[in-house]
Amino acid sequence: MLDYQRGGLRGVCEYVDGAERTDAHVAEHYFTPPTEWSDEWRSLLDSLAGPVLDVGCGAGQHTLFLQADREVVAVDVSPRAVETARDAGVDDARVMDMFALDFPRDRFRSALVNGTQLGLAGSFAGVRSFLSDLAAVTDDSGVAVVDSYDPTRLDADSFFGHRPDPRRGVARRAFHVEYRREEDGEAVREVGRTVTFLLFSPERLADAVVGTQWRVADVHRGDDAYYRAVLETR
Repeated sequence: MLDYQRGGLRGVCEYVDGAERTDAHVAEHYFTPPTEWSDEWRSLLDSLAGPVLDVGCGAGQHTLFLQADREVVAVDVSPRAVETARDAGVDDARVMDMFALDFPRDRFRSALVNGTQLGLAGSFAGVRSFLSDLAAVTDDSGVAVVDSYDPTRLDADSFFGHRPDPRRGVARRAFHVEYRREEDGEAVREVGRTVTFLLFSPERLADAVVGTQWRVADVHRGDDAYYRAVLETR
């Protein structure tokens, strides 16, 4: 992301799962301009009242859109992602683990948890724990936008990194990122840690929020298995 922000990738960035590889689509995932977003996505983002917490902000593309007319705080566990976001013009980007949010109670009105970040919680107990922490830093009228892939609509054979689960509406995804480039005439290979995402259908998400301060207020589906859900405090 930082290389792309500062002039473009100097090599090849891929998702890797065993012997399988696929392009990481850095430009598409982190640098698509708002003019190329769907009207529905822009409207959903625009509906988030400030102050907004952008969890797992990446290169900061959504924060930049939102901060035009409201306060936004962007956090990411990756120092280089935060550096990229600051380079791009994000006003307030901080290195912070989403599972250790360090903010006062009721600090935010809205939260954006985009990029299937919620699945990093690893289990439904983990999802509940994270959402409880998120509720603590959002006020009584809090709204959160989260996303995932619906395993009941996935083509498991073509979905990269797919791991089956015996439970209906549940699956996992696992891969790591490799960035290969040349630097001063020498080959450089950077390998990230393996990340595993819990994937769940909207129905299973509704089950997961039971016992938290949230309810699933709306679900925005695309043409494929991907969807976004709007959570509201009860």
